[in-house]
Amino acid sequence: MATEDKRKSGGGKLTRSETVTVRLDPKLRYLAELAARKQRRTLSSFIEWAIQDSLERVKIYEGNGYNGDIDVYVGAEAAILWDVDDSDRFAKLAVRYPDLLTHEEQILWKLIKENGLLWRGNWRGSNGEFQWKVEESSLIFERLRDHWEIFNKVASGESPKSALPTWNKIQTASEKKPEVKNPFDFDDDIPF
Repeated sequence: MATEDKRKSGGGKLTRSETVTVRLDPKLRYLAELAARKQRRTLSSFIEWAIQDSLERVKIYEGNGYNGDIDVYVGAEAAILWDVDDSDRFAKLAVRYPDLLTHEEQILWKLIKENGLLWRGNWRGSNGEFQWKVEESSLIFERLRDHWEIFNKVASGESPKSALPTWNKIQTASEKKPEVKNPFDFDDDIPF
């Protein structure tokens, strides 16, 4: 019985696909069907192929040509930007291409950027304030995954900002590292 179910389910797909409803004017649909026939594909398979093919020609970043600043195409960035985790995928896009974020995503990104729990940083300044750089290597992806749902709820207005995870903004006495004395630093303990 299990083998019958396997045969009936169709197959060959290694990944789960998602359904997208697309409106095509009659002329474009007809021409797409002809192109699909020519390639011996279904219309949906042809549309998927056409999208994949076009990703190699759509610029995600337009370089200025100076100092190695070149155009970058969506297809070339696919391996870097794609991740199975929504939170990781979002953060990679936000760090690299913040101009592609929707207004709602900008609100979410602002909450993430301002939350020190999610970032590697250092205690700096005279008051020992925790500071970090907003860059991919500083982001603690595991913590973002752990708190992803609450960040989304706060960004959408479903939860108050007070629901976000907190961190010590100012270095406490227990977090301060003991000052290490330089053995080559001579002090006034030697009488002259």
